[in-house]
Amino acid sequence: MTFAHDTEAALLSAVELVNSAAEPDTLTEIGQLDAFFTKHGFTGAHKGDAEELRAIRAMRAPLRAMLTSDRDTAARLVNETLAEHRALPQLVRHDPLDYHIHAVDSEAPFPVRIAVETAMAMIDVIRSDELSRLAICADSTCDGIVLDLSRNRSRIYCSVACGNRNAAAAYRARRR
Repeated sequence: MTFAHDTEAALLSAVELVNSAAEPDTLTEIGQLDAFFTKHGFTGAHKGDAEELRAIRAMRAPLRAMLTSDRDTAARLVNETLAEHRALPQLVRHDPLDYHIHAVDSEAPFPVRIAVETAMAMIDVIRSDELSRLAICADSTCDGIVLDLSRNRSRIYCSVACGNRNAAAAYRARRR
């Protein structure tokens, strides 16, 4: 494991959220937001209404900037996010997880929790100088973010679809 569970979970959810903006947009309905909440094991407040959906969709660009910036810019964005939301890191434990960090109350709005959890995860990434684990998809037609948690740092595509598309194209090119 490269990072602690809560760091990996926050990074995975942030990358999925940012990548949901690609065509076709995969976060346009409240049901999709509910599925995102459940898939990533979020706890606490979740209104599941149009206002919350709009707020979370609006977070995609700022999170993208945080995840794809150089180290100094990412550190500045992390600090601004934590200050804006008055984050106070605390160790908590709840089923099924052992101790991990929450930096805002579980009843804070869902968009705030996503922003702060992503910023807290980026602290680990920045401190360990592992920003190379976040990259833009190698598919020239895609601008999705890749989170490479592999041991050998070999992941270059944001999704299986991008990898398959490029493998098929390379195969066709070799056959010519």
